[in-house]
Amino acid sequence: MKKVLILVNHDVVIYNFRKELVVRLIEDGYKVYISSPFGERIDELVKIGCEFIETKIERHGLNVLQELKLIQTYKQIIKHVNPNVVLSYTIKPNIYGAIAASNLNKPIIANITGLGTAVENKGLMQRITVTLYKFAFRKAHTVFFQNQENQQFFIDKKIAIGKHKLIPGSGVNLEHFSPLEYPYVDTLEFIFISRIMKEKGIDQYIEAAKYIREKYPNTKFHILGFCEGDYEDELRRLEREEIIIYHGMQRDIRNFLKNTHCSVHPTYYPEGMSNVLLESAASARPIITTNRSGCREIVDDGINGYLIKKKIVKILLKK
Repeated sequence: MKKVLILVNHDVVIYNFRKELVVRLIEDGYKVYISSPFGERIDELVKIGCEFIETKIERHGLNVLQELKLIQTYKQIIKHVNPNVVLSYTIKPNIYGAIAASNLNKPIIANITGLGTAVENKGLMQRITVTLYKFAFRKAHTVFFQNQENQQFFIDKKIAIGKHKLIPGSGVNLEHFSPLEYPYVDTLEFIFISRIMKEKGIDQYIEAAKYIREKYPNTKFHILGFCEGDYEDELRRLEREEIIIYHGMQRDIRNFLKNTHCSVHPTYYPEGMSNVLLESAASARPIITTNRSGCREIVDDGINGYLIKKKIVKILLKK
């Protein structure tokens, strides 16, 4: 039996955005192994037919010993599974998984789902990460990109030249996300769905909510997602003040999209291709988002939504 090993840094990455790929691989007779930290979606992936290998990853950690340990862990996993191919997603699995796979002469297909702030912003971290990418991807079979800007960055830095392929994001299951009836009610409701972190534009969304709620009391501003930074206390306070409604992390965003009128994503994070915007558009919801790679591709400005400049609340308010 042919075997596929998938390396990810979070169970949501595989379940929410690549479950259909996993199902298809299993249907086609592959044995699928998933290396990830444990999370609530793992049990469902096992039910589908996957083998789970728990792998601890410090997603934002910079400890050199921990990073070297992760390479060794991936090498042990690859030796144990002996896969026909390794698929990797997100920065650390991409880099350290590719180093481990190349050391063991196993083909790896990496997926760049966004550069991340450490890579996009010039400085020491960018130089270190670029060097790691060059070393890791020297034997990579294929490197997928979700937007042209990310691909051009790798071309300019001479990383994995000749191995690039461009795809338009992770895709949307159109049986799961289909047009929802537009709600015609007395309130006008906006929704922000994302990891709650500064670079995703949460501060701009909150500022807009404060202004508009005071001027138009018949509006509501919903927030969905888990907190990356120290935002939870602030969100709970704003909820008590009836400025926003915070729902935390949710399994099925359709239950919220059906009751809202517009998805707002004022991000300035280095996106690959925004899944939230793809899912909102597939659900027939207009979107307001930043005019940057990974977002602008999903908006026909003035038709299915509006594009805004990053970090400028006045423009967000106008739209």
